[in-house]
Amino acid sequence: MYTRIMPSSAYVLAIDQGTTSSRAILFDASGRVRGAAQIELSQHYPRPGWVEHDPEEIWQSVVSTCREVVAAAEGPIAAIGVTNQRETTVLWERATGVAVHNAIVWQDRRTVELCERWRTEGLAETVTQRTGLVIDPYFSASKIRWLLDFVPGLRERAKAGEIAFGTVDSFLLWRLSAGRRHAIDATNASRTMLFDIRRSGWDTDLLEAFGIPPAILPEVLDTGADYGVTTPELLGAAIPIAGMVGDQQAAMIGQACFRPGMIKSTYGTGAFALLNIGREPATSRHRLLTTIAYRLGGETVYALEGSIFVAGAAVKWLRDRLGAIGAAVEAEGLAARADPQQRVYLVPGFAGLGAPYWSPQARGALIGLTAECGLPEIARATLEAVGYQTRDLVEAMAADAEVAISTLRVDGGMAASDWTMQFLADILPATVERPASIETTAWGAAYVAGLVRGVYPDPDTMVAQWLPECCFAPQMSPIEREERYTGWRRAITGVLAAAPPASERAGS
Repeated sequence: MYTRIMPSSAYVLAIDQGTTSSRAILFDASGRVRGAAQIELSQHYPRPGWVEHDPEEIWQSVVSTCREVVAAAEGPIAAIGVTNQRETTVLWERATGVAVHNAIVWQDRRTVELCERWRTEGLAETVTQRTGLVIDPYFSASKIRWLLDFVPGLRERAKAGEIAFGTVDSFLLWRLSAGRRHAIDATNASRTMLFDIRRSGWDTDLLEAFGIPPAILPEVLDTGADYGVTTPELLGAAIPIAGMVGDQQAAMIGQACFRPGMIKSTYGTGAFALLNIGREPATSRHRLLTTIAYRLGGETVYALEGSIFVAGAAVKWLRDRLGAIGAAVEAEGLAARADPQQRVYLVPGFAGLGAPYWSPQARGALIGLTAECGLPEIARATLEAVGYQTRDLVEAMAADAEVAISTLRVDGGMAASDWTMQFLADILPATVERPASIETTAWGAAYVAGLVRGVYPDPDTMVAQWLPECCFAPQMSPIEREERYTGWRRAITGVLAAAPPASERAGS
């Protein structure tokens, strides 16, 4: 499908624009990291439940990190691949490229009431059948609608064709190409709640129902495709942009999960498990999402996805709000000192609960405290919550796909914690495989771009070459495993029962 056309000395630049930082990573022709730069990103919380980013800060951080690694390159850069925080929504002026409002981040919950209204109007089944998603503030559609409703004059300008919409990849492409390309890849399009994943096109019925003008939408391309070139003055040359892919799908590609039945889970701010289900989209019976895993050479591969809203963010809460640790890496040591006889459960519903519950009104809870409990027990409960939530997802996936899941590939910052990964293996139970580089998201974006440009080999070769750096096998007894998980299920039931009606939590 792809022909090797670039010299072995060529490099591929990955732009990894995430929720908490922007990174640029330079990969050589063998896939090794040859340079990296990172800039932290400011988080803005205008109201409880609202989360925003400054698009200009995103852009400047991307430019700065790219220039730093490009300056250190010792050969030609064959291509750029872009990966991004997915559902985060930006609207900008076509004439200037300037955003009309801060980006509304995927974690933002201001549109709870709007989503509830859409469900009441009977749109839930249509959304699931066509987009593979559920109606939730997580996705881009309600964020777009909020901006159109609350930014003065924006709806009229959007209808007139003056305004462009994009997830962060699309916004960056516009800037990288100086406004010459307005496009989005199929994986990011599939996260908007506006894209028919079976027909591979924007859904006119949903656009009309949601009150979103088609004029704002980008062109949808393959994950690996010709996205144009950067302006020469930006990075010193006109570099082809050959791949764009949502961060979780990029991690799936980076983990070489190219065959049906292969599953990965990424542990960052949130946690996201994707199970490759092949070329036929399946509707989940357990409130999972059906999403596009990637589209290469015009062929679409689908995945079942489970989204956990809070994973590493809970460790950040331990550090910044409780003062229990000075750095995230200290959580593992603190948890290891906890009394294993205590059964404390943290349900981290700080931004509602994702799959398979989809309760945007849910809030966090700490359950099972005794007078003997302290910060070690709370730290342990924080890390264990990742394992329990992952089991929720894996059980639902196994039931939907009718497969036995015995191996899980992991990546992301929390995957570096041996203690957390061992508990994950114990509670699933399954073998947990961790690659040598746990930051596979950037590699997935680089691989797609390099594949298109002939730098990297075909997917089958990547599957054969992939090896784990470390494996964690289950060690917990079956009795203890099920007792612990039963306690988690009771905690979840209590949190869901206590969730207030949508009207009591909605922003406006």
